[in-house]
Amino acid sequence: MRSLTNIYVFTCAFTFTLWNNIQPTVEYEFIANYSSSLLTNIPKIIPVHTEVLDLSHNRISGLSISEFVYLSDLQVLNLSHNLIMVLDFSVFIFNENLEYLDLSHNNILNVCCLTLAYLRHLDLSFNKFTALPICEEFGNMFHLEYLGLSATMIRSSDFRYIKHLQLHTVFLTLGNFSLYEPQSLTALNTRNLHIAFAANQNFSFPLLYDGMSTSENLKIVNLRYTLSYKDFPSPPLMLLKKIKTTALMLDAVDLQWPIILQIFMLIWYSPVEYLTVRNLTFRGPLEELTEYAFLPVLSSVEQLISLDGSMKVLTLEHVRNKIYYFNQEILYRQFSEMSIASLTIYDAYMPHMLCPNRKSSFQYLNFSHNALTDELFQNCGTLMDLKSLILQKNKFESLPKVSFMTSHMKSLKYLDMSNNLLRHNGADVQCQWAESLAELDLSSNQLADAVFECLPVNVRKLGLHNNQISSVPRGLAELKSLEELNLASNRLADLPGCGGFPSLQFLNVEMNSILTPSADFFQSCPRVRELQAGHNPFKCSCELQAFIRLERQSGGKLFGWPAAYVCEYPEGLRGTELKDLHLSQLACNTTLLLVTALLLTLVLVAAVAFLCIYLDVPWYVRMTWQWTQTKRRAWHNPPGDPGTVLQFHAFISYSERDSLWVKNELIPNLEKGEGCVQLCQHERNFIPGKSIVENIINCIEKSYKSIFVLSPNFVQSEWCHYELYFAHHKLFSENSNSLILILLEPIPPYLIPARYHKLKALMAKRTYLEWPKERSKRALFWANLRAAISINLPISREAIE
Repeated sequence: MRSLTNIYVFTCAFTFTLWNNIQPTVEYEFIANYSSSLLTNIPKIIPVHTEVLDLSHNRISGLSISEFVYLSDLQVLNLSHNLIMVLDFSVFIFNENLEYLDLSHNNILNVCCLTLAYLRHLDLSFNKFTALPICEEFGNMFHLEYLGLSATMIRSSDFRYIKHLQLHTVFLTLGNFSLYEPQSLTALNTRNLHIAFAANQNFSFPLLYDGMSTSENLKIVNLRYTLSYKDFPSPPLMLLKKIKTTALMLDAVDLQWPIILQIFMLIWYSPVEYLTVRNLTFRGPLEELTEYAFLPVLSSVEQLISLDGSMKVLTLEHVRNKIYYFNQEILYRQFSEMSIASLTIYDAYMPHMLCPNRKSSFQYLNFSHNALTDELFQNCGTLMDLKSLILQKNKFESLPKVSFMTSHMKSLKYLDMSNNLLRHNGADVQCQWAESLAELDLSSNQLADAVFECLPVNVRKLGLHNNQISSVPRGLAELKSLEELNLASNRLADLPGCGGFPSLQFLNVEMNSILTPSADFFQSCPRVRELQAGHNPFKCSCELQAFIRLERQSGGKLFGWPAAYVCEYPEGLRGTELKDLHLSQLACNTTLLLVTALLLTLVLVAAVAFLCIYLDVPWYVRMTWQWTQTKRRAWHNPPGDPGTVLQFHAFISYSERDSLWVKNELIPNLEKGEGCVQLCQHERNFIPGKSIVENIINCIEKSYKSIFVLSPNFVQSEWCHYELYFAHHKLFSENSNSLILILLEPIPPYLIPARYHKLKALMAKRTYLEWPKERSKRALFWANLRAAISINLPISREAIE
């Protein structure tokens, strides 16, 4: 149970080093974070059950027992980056569970010690101690694993109290370092030793040698030596037998070239297997470091490197050369002839590297971030064991030349050519790759579609992202072994097929120009297990519905769904996730849409046709046309034409079957006697040569009233309907009361056709005269009718003459 607690505590402690909260907060139940809160004292409101307490990056200058006495569960305490000057360990006497204590980056000068039995991590680095603050009580901290210290001098007796402890890591910060007694570090028993000198002082070479004799893993920061290289003490040969270090890291190294070579010779003879040098600057006076001054030293190095040593991995990063007058080819030759498995020269402005003269033991080469060109390793047949070659961020331009470079590397499996200037124009130049090459990274170059003509046939993983590829040509390349293809950040307009990639399992086409991806992708690529197609400018239209259904059917093969799949077009749907896109089936099914539109059109046509037939619309249209034409001709009559001057008191409209009543009763009774009425009858007054419709219109226009003799025979007559229509039109167009209805015989409503809706309306709204069957009432009937049409007609021209 305690081991699990320790894992939890140290995880929390490591997390605290990354926190940068502004306000004091209590996170969860057992973690209190007050970092960067401008505190000058320990807060009094810390929860009692706090296990992890962060008080770093404040202005706290002192500590007292009363501030921690109630925190009995405290396990992790971070007080780094404060202003503490005196440290009394008795402050933590009641914190028996304390395991992690960080007091680095303070102003501590003095320490009063007390054994903290369960302490595992104690950091007192970056303080202002003169001597190492190691008390006798430290020797009783048997659980201590990490110890950080600082001092300006180290004496041989400083580590006597802790030499029996099995430490994991010791970190020494030696600012303003002035004294080191040889063999002092060898008293330590630690697996990892980290020493940091101040950036502006010379480091102690005996300390370097003793450090290599103390721990397996050694890291030294800020190696500087401003004196002449002639004063540099050569390492004693006896030292080689004492060296324990197998992994050495030197960071921020600024030394003269001969000193670097001496240190390197020592390391080469030593058991060191892994050497990493970062931020290396080598320099020297020009008058002493000419090419001829280098030759003896380089000659000894050449003899040295020809021998097999313990070194397996050499890493040089961020190298700067301050020497201008020596032949760099000599240096390149030494590197190329090294008998090691791994060589990294990163960010060194290196323009070239020579091919080894003999079969090389290199299995891993990393020459990234340099100035190498297409001439590298051309016709080089000695890199037979090379498995990984990383050449990213250089100045390679020709893809065929890169392929020829690998043709002799029979064991090459991984090649990284990303972030170069590679092109391939698809000319007749043939490419020749290493048959063993299984993984190739050509990302961030200037490659177009023609790159598929120049690819290794056995490649299994291919990176082509961030290029200028617009499509994958069909039939150009058949990569039967390709399992993973990255085409992100190109110019693709659709998903590529798998015709040339039958084994493809992973495809990345993110950040291209794909508007509507093909829905049959998984049918053409049955082995694909994961497709990354997000972050494209998807056009959310009906064509995309099939792709959305594809996601539901694929069983989670779309990587990043749904967050990475968002509509870009149209504007109204921008930002909508594809999973939330819902378009109606009618809008997206063309056949269904056409059928629906056709059915609606047919229904509409049928409805209109039915209404037209039911309401006799064609008849009304025809009559309106006739009336319009008649009126137009009337407007164009010559000036002498009488026009529409009233000539008759009334126009009589009746059915031929009722003509006997009209001739025997109506006409005689109206036209006889004083003040006789002039009636317009079609048999007497229609003008020969004109159409019947035109005669009807003229008669109605020239009559003061229109008398309609209604009977069942009337509603059966087509011409009566014409006459009623035109009379009704005059009623509304002239706003006159010109209609007189005479009901000769009762008309049952069911006998009136639907097209006689005007007649129905007139009979419902207007008063009509009913022909009486009794003779005694007929005198009144004629009197009423005469009164209705009584008017003085204007004297016609014929009557005057």
